[in-house]
Amino acid sequence: MRVFAFIDSQDLNLGVTSQGWKLDYKKFRQYLREKYGVSQAYLFIGYKPGNERLYTSLQRKGYVIIFKPTLEHSDGTVKGNVDAELVLHAMLEYPNYDQAIIVSGDGDFYCLAEYLAKQRKLSRIIVPNRHFSGLLRRFFPYIVRVDRQQDRLEFKSK
Repeated sequence: MRVFAFIDSQDLNLGVTSQGWKLDYKKFRQYLREKYGVSQAYLFIGYKPGNERLYTSLQRKGYVIIFKPTLEHSDGTVKGNVDAELVLHAMLEYPNYDQAIIVSGDGDFYCLAEYLAKQRKLSRIIVPNRHFSGLLRRFFPYIVRVDRQQDRLEFKSK
């Protein structure tokens, strides 16, 4: 069975760090492979010049990186919403997987989750913590919380 994961990196990162810990992306990739049989893990991330070492590191850990151009606002904040790219890529890859995992607690993925569930191709929705969109609560049987795996997935400095 071919299982692909589609990961909203910003939602995952912000959702975990808001709980006071840091995700170990190597351990998370291993978790996806071992627990759910994920063969392809697409990580959607805003591209920011100067972060090339981060991107290379994520690729070495087994992620396929899909970049979204970012905009820097006058106040210094950077915006790089990956929602449309994630949905588009999940549909472009649709014939190539048997099951999909969406990694995000964002309700913008409701339509994708609904379609994949109807097609019996939704394996899981992995959310960062208990504060995920109410729109996704309809998919409660598919929901897995990353924060409940903190002891297994937390980054520990050497």
